[in-house]
Amino acid sequence: MSAALALELDDVSAGYGETVVLEKVALALRDGETLSIIGRNGVGKTTLVATIMGHTTLHGGRLRLHGNEIGHAYPYRRALAGLGYVPQEREIFPSLTLRENLEVAARPGRWTLREVFTLFPKLEARQANRGNQLSGGEQQMLAIGRALVGNPSVLLMDEPSEGLAPVIVEELARAVKRLAQSDGLTLLLVEQNTRLALDMSPRTVVMDRGRIVYDGRSDTLQRDGALLDRLIGVGKR
Repeated sequence: MSAALALELDDVSAGYGETVVLEKVALALRDGETLSIIGRNGVGKTTLVATIMGHTTLHGGRLRLHGNEIGHAYPYRRALAGLGYVPQEREIFPSLTLRENLEVAARPGRWTLREVFTLFPKLEARQANRGNQLSGGEQQMLAIGRALVGNPSVLLMDEPSEGLAPVIVEELARAVKRLAQSDGLTLLLVEQNTRLALDMSPRTVVMDRGRIVYDGRSDTLQRDGALLDRLIGVGKR
């Protein structure tokens, strides 16, 4: 690999308590790379990003961020080291205004509130509204913006299109593509919408039963529908 490694998982096994969900997962992302992770429900996609962020029990293997071991670091330590996280549930603060949700997460760097409002113009007009007064699409944009103002080097996004109207999904997709072109930002995107996931990144990982069963070019899967069906359908036989 020509670029330095931003994130490395070396034979990682993890889960919840004694339950093991991920089994010997090996994965590496270069600085500035964008990667999509797809697969059926329940195959370990969300557990993978939760493990990277430190929200599961690590049973084996090593995790490194920019070459530094983080496998046993608290989640807040991982955030300070450069990990950003957009959880599936969004988890914005309902009683805070949109602007306050951003301000409490802000750290010095390129991504300011102004930059977030440029990326998501709809948010600027809503900045005085509380979190529980926002639509689902606005909450998702806010969750992404909140992660960005922390100025991470690696951004984890879990199912950003889930439950959103198609027009909002397309708007989010355009924003994610702009993020993918940002200098120095590494993106790992978990997405149930396979078409969207393949379109948003040149490289895709397919998971099944807690393991990686494909790691390669997205356009290969776009061209070969039969291969994609076999990979997504692994375990249905």
